[in-house]
Amino acid sequence: MVYGYARCSTNESKQDIDRQVRELKEAGAQQIYLEYEHGDSAVKEQLFALLDNAKNGDTIITLEVSRLARSTKQLCEIIDRVKEKHLKLSIVGSITVDCSNGEIDPMTNAFIQMSGVFAELELMIIRARVKSGMANAKLKGAKIGRPHTTKDDIPQVFYKHYPAYKSGQLNTSEFARVCDMSRTTIYKYVSLLEN
Repeated sequence: MVYGYARCSTNESKQDIDRQVRELKEAGAQQIYLEYEHGDSAVKEQLFALLDNAKNGDTIITLEVSRLARSTKQLCEIIDRVKEKHLKLSIVGSITVDCSNGEIDPMTNAFIQMSGVFAELELMIIRARVKSGMANAKLKGAKIGRPHTTKDDIPQVFYKHYPAYKSGQLNTSEFARVCDMSRTTIYKYVSLLEN
C-alpha cells in the first residue's frame, strides 16, 4: 500500500493542501492522510494514525521533509518508527528511506537528518523574521497580538451545541466539527464560559 501524507498549518490553506493531494496522487499515493497542524507541533494525530495503520513493506510518501516535522528530534522519532515497522518513506523528488528490512543505511540516515536540520533552520528563520516584523510594527504604534476575546464574541453556533458537549453527547472534535471551528477555539470559548 502507498500512503500519502499532506500537512499545512491551518484548514484555511485549502489551496496548499489541494496542491499537495494532487501531487501525492500523481506520485502514486493510494490513500492520503490530511493534517492541519503546525510543523513543530508535538502531536500530529493523522501522522500517528498513518504510522499505526501502515504495515510491513508499505510506503509513505510526502512532498517535503518539513511536512513531516520541523524538528530534527521529531524527524528522528518518525524515522525510528519507520524502521521499527519496516516501511519505506519517500520524499517526492528527493530521497527514499527504505527500511523494509528494519535497517537504514548510514548515508541515507545522514541525508534525512540533514534535511531535518534545514527544515528546523527554516522554521527558526521564519520565527525570527516574524518577531522582527512585530517589533518594527510595535515601534510604529501598531497593536500586536490578537484582540481580547470576551463572552460577547462567542458565536451563536457555539451556544447552540454547547449543552450537548457539556452532557457528553459530543466530544471536543465533534463539537469543533459541528461549529466549524478548530479545537483550540473550542477550548478557548469553553474556558471563557467556565472560568
